[in-house]
Amino acid sequence: MIILSILLVIATGIFLFLKRPDFGRPPSKQRMQDFINSPNYKSNSFQNLSPTPALTEGASYTGVMKNFLFNRNKNRIPPAPIPSQKTDLHALTPDENVLVWFGHSSYFLQLDGKKFLVDPVFSGNASPVPNSLKSFAGTDVYTTDDIPEIDYLIITHDHWDHLDHKTITKLKKKIRHIYTGLGVGEHLEWWGFSKAMITEKDWNQTIELAPGFNLITAPARHFSGRSFKRNISLWSSFILITPSIKIYLGGDSGYDNHFRMIGHQQGPFDLVILECGQYNKNWKYIHMMPEEVVLAAEDLAARNLMIVHWAKFPLSDHDWNEPGKKVAALAAQKGLPLATPMIGEKMDLMKTPYPMQLWWEKLEG
Repeated sequence: MIILSILLVIATGIFLFLKRPDFGRPPSKQRMQDFINSPNYKSNSFQNLSPTPALTEGASYTGVMKNFLFNRNKNRIPPAPIPSQKTDLHALTPDENVLVWFGHSSYFLQLDGKKFLVDPVFSGNASPVPNSLKSFAGTDVYTTDDIPEIDYLIITHDHWDHLDHKTITKLKKKIRHIYTGLGVGEHLEWWGFSKAMITEKDWNQTIELAPGFNLITAPARHFSGRSFKRNISLWSSFILITPSIKIYLGGDSGYDNHFRMIGHQQGPFDLVILECGQYNKNWKYIHMMPEEVVLAAEDLAARNLMIVHWAKFPLSDHDWNEPGKKVAALAAQKGLPLATPMIGEKMDLMKTPYPMQLWWEKLEG
């Protein structure tokens, strides 16, 4: 009876934990009617264009967890606070075309007078478990108070390190409209956003944001889910076209031939923003290795490359600065211009070459 009582308490605790609002909510039957006929929705879940196992052949969840718990790389955490700058986003003049990176996959864009925000995470945590995946020291120089009114919020997918409940709900009054993949809107409505301000799209659809501004949805090779059930909402990359510039917003993706397809159909791009970081040979199909990032940029016909999804959270076991070091070396070999702004640095998108500084070397011994 004592054992059963303990198990009941544990089960009840887990049940209540998973019922917290920040876990979001699975799509309702009504919402599913909007995507049940999607060519990317099969067998009750969204699918990648190519077969995409969660783990590489030969890897096991037991082995991954064993390494995570007992054999972690100490260098995955920087030895000192990450260097950063602070840009007053409220003071920007309308004629400035700029990008400001907040670390990991969060960044702000002001383009031709319109303000965009991508995957904002300002809570200092990338996990539902408190204090489990805390941000690196020095990376949380911005809060939601520092963000001005946003014309367009773009959410690439619903993972915790891209869709943050605390951040999104604090920004609610500043956001005019949200663009995301099919099914993600269920979380947002659960958190109090009106259906009228949410646009969910399948891949390969064009949205006219305003005269001269288009947002095109595109494939990625990844997965979704905030709890145990995966792939009940769609992950996406985006192509942003304004009167002055064309940018590819990569989101999370493993390498595949969709990059070449997008480059052929929509390239060249003035700037390609690709994830690099949190990769591992054990899950190489859902996150790119550094050499694949440079290859993807070439496939996309990138005039300039910027890497995100690194330098803020320890979600994998590589050295914290490895993504920057490896991609910088590989891009230099290929003659590919690489942008490496510090967190918070104002990057003028109309002036090339973009900032290319090896700022992580300041923390190296």
